[in-house]
Amino acid sequence: MRLLKYEENGDITVISFNDNAIPPYAILSHTWGADKEEVTFADLKKGDGKNKLGYRKICFCGRQAQQDSMQYFWVDTCCIDKSDKAELSLAIQSMFSWYQNATKCYAYLPDVSVREGTSSSTLSEYTWEAAFKSSRWFKRGWTLQELIAPRIVEFFSKEWEKLGDKVSLKSLIRETTGIPHKALDRAPLSQFSVAEKLRWKGDRETKREEDAWCSMSGIFDIEIGAASAFGRLMDEIRTQQRCIQDVRHTDPRDDKRRIEDTKGGLLVDSYRWVLDNITFQQWQQDPHSRLLWVKGDPGKGKTMLLCGIIDELHRSMPSTTLLSYFFCQATDSRINSATAVLRGLLYMLIVQQPSLVSHVRKKHDHAGKTLFEDANAWVALTEIWADVLQDPSLRTTYMIIDALDECVTDLLRLLEFVAKQSSASSRVKWIVSSRNWPEIEAQLKRAGQKVKLSLELNAQSVAAAVAVFIQRKVDKLAQEKQYKADVRHAVLQHLTSNANDTFLWVALVYQDLRVTANRHVLKKLAFFPPGLDALYKRMMLQMSESDDAEICRCVLASTAILYRPVTISELVALVEQLEDVGDDDLREIISLCGSFLTLREDTIYFVHQSAKDFLFANASSKVFPDGAEDVHRLVFSKSLATLSRTLHRDMYSLKALGFSIKDVELPNSDPLAASRYPCIYWIDHLCDSKPKSWAKDVSDVQVVAVSVFLQKRYLYWLEGLSLCNSVGRGIVSMTKLWSLVQVTRLGSACPCN
Repeated sequence: MRLLKYEENGDITVISFNDNAIPPYAILSHTWGADKEEVTFADLKKGDGKNKLGYRKICFCGRQAQQDSMQYFWVDTCCIDKSDKAELSLAIQSMFSWYQNATKCYAYLPDVSVREGTSSSTLSEYTWEAAFKSSRWFKRGWTLQELIAPRIVEFFSKEWEKLGDKVSLKSLIRETTGIPHKALDRAPLSQFSVAEKLRWKGDRETKREEDAWCSMSGIFDIEIGAASAFGRLMDEIRTQQRCIQDVRHTDPRDDKRRIEDTKGGLLVDSYRWVLDNITFQQWQQDPHSRLLWVKGDPGKGKTMLLCGIIDELHRSMPSTTLLSYFFCQATDSRINSATAVLRGLLYMLIVQQPSLVSHVRKKHDHAGKTLFEDANAWVALTEIWADVLQDPSLRTTYMIIDALDECVTDLLRLLEFVAKQSSASSRVKWIVSSRNWPEIEAQLKRAGQKVKLSLELNAQSVAAAVAVFIQRKVDKLAQEKQYKADVRHAVLQHLTSNANDTFLWVALVYQDLRVTANRHVLKKLAFFPPGLDALYKRMMLQMSESDDAEICRCVLASTAILYRPVTISELVALVEQLEDVGDDDLREIISLCGSFLTLREDTIYFVHQSAKDFLFANASSKVFPDGAEDVHRLVFSKSLATLSRTLHRDMYSLKALGFSIKDVELPNSDPLAASRYPCIYWIDHLCDSKPKSWAKDVSDVQVVAVSVFLQKRYLYWLEGLSLCNSVGRGIVSMTKLWSLVQVTRLGSACPCN
């Protein structure tokens, strides 16, 4: 990059810098006059151009940069050798980043005067507003990116007097251009749709039609050639969007909001202690500390701690910094695998810095979405990540992975990836969290430049945070339930004495007390023992004594073996005992399981991974009296029956063959609402039911059921998979079914054979 320097004797010199050694610089935004009046690179090289009209604004830029304590500045007319076509093409591609990286941008408006047409001698009356809004600067194509890209844009009048900056003048600019305030306040461009960004262009003009679209490429973070620029721009946008959509398996931002809502909201005072923690500050401030491992026992608040850290980083980091995060949850198959983690982190990065998608497209342009779904997905993703982390354009980045211990599939691969890649780039800092598992510690020991933050070793800080959490929860209960002073005091004392510095324990007791009549509260407190396992055991006993004990057991057992959280309608389709249960009664049943399950927007989740762990480790004989495999068999059988009843041709009334799934709109009353889960997972439940162990009479019935289903409903099932956007998953399921056919009685009758 070439920069200009305004020497003491008034001369202007041109100096070249390597990309990794560019000093702070100011940059000029202006509208060109006649070509013969602009100072070119060739002029400066020969020492000419001082008599041209354009020389005056170059001098202004240099003097203003000096006043702002900068030695160097950049002006497009004379810092690019336009006689060199290769250099000009590269400059066009680099223009947005050059403006984005400038310390300040000076926008010179020669058609706006603070003195002409007014008797006022001050700027306070804004007598120049009309001229500002009609300035030619707002009508030129290239100045759009020069307004959007820089952190600071200062506007100067014809007399070189400062009018304001793009923040102080944002209402005027918004009125003139239609560009929203948050774009002028440097909100990430990824927050705005393609259509919205195209509208910003408005009626702006360029000397060549192609330039109008080349000037938009930086706003979309896309590289295009000059030829057929509009067509290329739109093609690139569509291809890039399709690639980003295919990377997306989940949006971690939605997962974060859901987790916070499920846990009752994020309490600032429950995590702020970590911001003053020496270990955390060392990780944040020491450039050599790349990896922070937050570890602690179940229920100690690791997830909410990381939610708080994410919020604090959002608030404090520069707008150009990237923040990517992922929340593993063992109870949800969408987000409990190493591949899902890498896809989620990658999705968040390329949404914020779209130019990084080029590393994905090297493979995606050939393979499409199957790149992320076939047996080689992990290999492809790790290769993409290696390129992303070595990309010199990658901005300063924070990467956060919560609950490594809840990565059910390929945890070892994920740990090896983190240990290796956390040292790959000096621009990237990592945070991971997990339980105190020796196998995780053994792998993370291999990471270089790491620090460890143990919640047990910071017990005093955690205890203080839990105490604040208890106080807030008791205050909320007292307000909602109109507790008398003695009841409020008793609840506060019991929670304080028995919480054992565990957020989850407090949250579970709080949920139970919310539905306990005031007259029973004091008696109920005695039934809340300290410790999570003891509390879970007490809740199981309480459930077993209710009139709905058996149906609660069926709901818990089924939910525990499902591969993702399900909606109420899906659960009804999977559990035979719920067929005749009304919606209100079902919600009441789920609330009876409230220490284990929670309902959010009609979707059922486990309150915490420890709740599911307890069912398998400490209550297996009660929840699964005939074994978990039998529950898988029942869910498989019910799934097949549901699909046989609901699947048919053209379920969404599309009328035509070859309808792109991207153009399909979900009907108001979705015919697949109850069938989505069975459609995707029935074969998984069949496999996990261990068919080789079935009694002969059971086996014969199931063999016939599978055979009849595949003969009569196979094409409808494929249609259902397509409408669920899960054809790739269906292919994997068919492979599993084929493997099962080879080793069980299914092979004797299955049409696959």
